[in-house]
Amino acid sequence: MLPRMPSSPGSAVDDWFARRTTSWHDRPDLEDLLAAKAGRTVGLVVPALDEQDTVGDVIGAVLADPVTRALLDEVVVMDGGSVDATRERAAAAGARVVRTADVAPGHPSGGKGGSVWRALLVTRSDVLVVVDADLDPFDPGWVTALAAPLLLDPTTHLVKGAADRPLSVDGIEHPRSGGRVTELVARPLLNAFWPELAGFVQPLSGELAARRSLLERLPFVTGYGLEIGMLVDALALVGLDGLAQVDLGERRHRHQSDLALGRMASAVLRTALSRRGHEDLPSALLQFARDDDGRLAGTPADVTLHELPPVESLGGHAAG
Repeated sequence: MLPRMPSSPGSAVDDWFARRTTSWHDRPDLEDLLAAKAGRTVGLVVPALDEQDTVGDVIGAVLADPVTRALLDEVVVMDGGSVDATRERAAAAGARVVRTADVAPGHPSGGKGGSVWRALLVTRSDVLVVVDADLDPFDPGWVTALAAPLLLDPTTHLVKGAADRPLSVDGIEHPRSGGRVTELVARPLLNAFWPELAGFVQPLSGELAARRSLLERLPFVTGYGLEIGMLVDALALVGLDGLAQVDLGERRHRHQSDLALGRMASAVLRTALSRRGHEDLPSALLQFARDDDGRLAGTPADVTLHELPPVESLGGHAAG
């Protein structure tokens, strides 16, 4: 279980954490959730790219669970251009599969941000839950837990998943050492520039839920800056009390190489700095590795920041 915030009388973050952090084990039962829907619709969006090994299990678990199946009005996999059997396995498991390349082709694509932004154009649900396609193991109860605060509390607009992130290195498991970009980049940035967001345990979590009315007002970063950009922008639009988080227990997915983490960190940093008015940043990140002869060689990685405009700014953006 996640640790409690230390007692700090008068702390706005401590107060928010106590009021706006719930556990997925305490989610309401199905009857209460269906009553709370009150005519609203709930959809699940699963961005995917070459996730044939896990996407079918994620979708299958959701649709096999009687609670999530009854709660959800649509289940959509947004495929970012997979070259494996991701689309086929997602469809076989019961999801509607949409190729992101077929939606709004005149706008920048790439990454999870491009997929979730386009999901707003092809779904109709009032509340959208987003989970990654590479979660293994995956519990469908996370979906209902993320949606519940939005259905039960009209003042909540965005819910983030919080979880322990085990890290396995050379066969040795470090129970709470995952989320390296979070701990080394995102958390220091939030504490420095947006201290009111310091209570988010996993600000870069891929598991979230939000009202369509909020999502359509947000710009979307196409790459790894999506989550921090969404969190900071949502704070500006709905305030701290419009945000909440749900303890999902333990979250596992595959881990990235150090070079990949560097590119992710750069995207998070650039997104945060753009929200502080720093727009003119270098478009390349120089990374180093040894070549086949054992010599150090630098390779520039393109880390250009691309943003998609708020969906509400698009003419005739009704979902199709």
